[in-house]
Amino acid sequence: MATQYFKTSKAKTSNIFSGGKWPFSGILFKNLCLLAATLLFAQCTKELPAPLPDHEITSRWADLTLYITKTTPANSPTYAARCLGYIGLTMYESIVAGSPDYNSLAGQLNSLPQLPQAEAGQAYDWRLALNAGQATILRSIYNQTSDENKAKIDSLERFIFENIAAQQKNKALIDRSVAYGKAVAEQIFKWSETDGGHRGYLKNFDKAYVQPEGPGKWTPALFSQSFSHHPLHPHWGENRMFLKENEALPIPKMIEFDSVKGSPYYQQMLTVYEKNKALTTEEKQTAIWWADDPDSTFTPPGHSYYLATKVIEEKKPSLIECAATYAHLGMALSDAYVACWKWKYHYFSERPNTFIPKYIDKRWESFWPDPPFPAFPSGHAIQGGAAAEVLTHLFGENYAFDDRSHEGRWPDEIRETKFVGRSFKTFYEMAEQCANSRFLGGIHTPQDNETGLREGRRVAENVDNLKWKKTDQ
Repeated sequence: MATQYFKTSKAKTSNIFSGGKWPFSGILFKNLCLLAATLLFAQCTKELPAPLPDHEITSRWADLTLYITKTTPANSPTYAARCLGYIGLTMYESIVAGSPDYNSLAGQLNSLPQLPQAEAGQAYDWRLALNAGQATILRSIYNQTSDENKAKIDSLERFIFENIAAQQKNKALIDRSVAYGKAVAEQIFKWSETDGGHRGYLKNFDKAYVQPEGPGKWTPALFSQSFSHHPLHPHWGENRMFLKENEALPIPKMIEFDSVKGSPYYQQMLTVYEKNKALTTEEKQTAIWWADDPDSTFTPPGHSYYLATKVIEEKKPSLIECAATYAHLGMALSDAYVACWKWKYHYFSERPNTFIPKYIDKRWESFWPDPPFPAFPSGHAIQGGAAAEVLTHLFGENYAFDDRSHEGRWPDEIRETKFVGRSFKTFYEMAEQCANSRFLGGIHTPQDNETGLREGRRVAENVDNLKWKKTDQ
């Protein structure tokens, strides 16, 4: 609440007066009055809240976004990535009009209509516009979240608004800025309703979907993350992507099913089997660190959004650079998941948990339970590759950082494994470990991961190539 950041006090004047008479006169009295006024002004000035740094305004919204992602029921990696795409884009478009070096993405993205325009010749506080835009899009796109979470959105919006408004006394400017950010968010949300993924949490599992059958096709494993025998979001790959260039990406090739010993397909599965029989403690820690089960964490794409926030908190970029980072990353993650699901349901490929017990070892069970959808390519790998490409493009190739996202969690009692933080020298090293964690978990083959990493980078490169700045060719 605002009362936590403002304190009231009374100026003491009794030491200036004595017995109702004026003990001082002339220049001395005037100087004392001036001194008292100066001290009073200084005291009042100190009572104003310290202005929030620009990067902190964006990171606070990112933190709340991930909290809501984590605590909203029926969420999924697919839906979460979509939400991050629209939330990041809203952050960027709500302030880009105030940054002469940057371009709006209207006209560049896939059927994005003209967005509200800032009034020519009028001043705006772009921090207020961003604040209003984030609150509006978060309420809209996660309207199924709890009342408690909605109250958290209201609280953060009010806190940031009051912090900025305390410095900015022009009411007309304040109102204009808030209205603009809200209008941009409303327009982007309206556009989001037409992409095919709107309210996707209401149709996670389509019971009417006819599953392909035959050798090498996905079937639900006994050791699974879901009670459903239906695959998650079978139509997600039909959704509109942010970029037409990503919709046009060719279907990657997959090694064809072959149960004969020594065949390339068999060897893929055998590699998983042999590794899972000899996991080290460190490899088990890697497997659970990147699991990011949507029932208990902010999902795999949320993990990448978290890492971007850690970089922003360290680098402290400008407001527009922060917003561009979240827009860049969010859209790349969203398109990566749509592309991944398009290809998953094109092949409808099985996981090791069905092949290995049938053809290699009937008693085998993976270290990590099966996700409820086909295997090829890996969702972890494709989103990790996309995130690494974006963050490398924005912050450089040799950027060392730590990942402390799951520190403090209770150990995984079933697997008797602790959550241990990570350190990386590059974003690509992070992506490779994220992808490899699914191999270590026994739920993806090497080809699933290799293809995912490669295609994730391709998706993100198309986002890189948008004309973000006036100087971009």
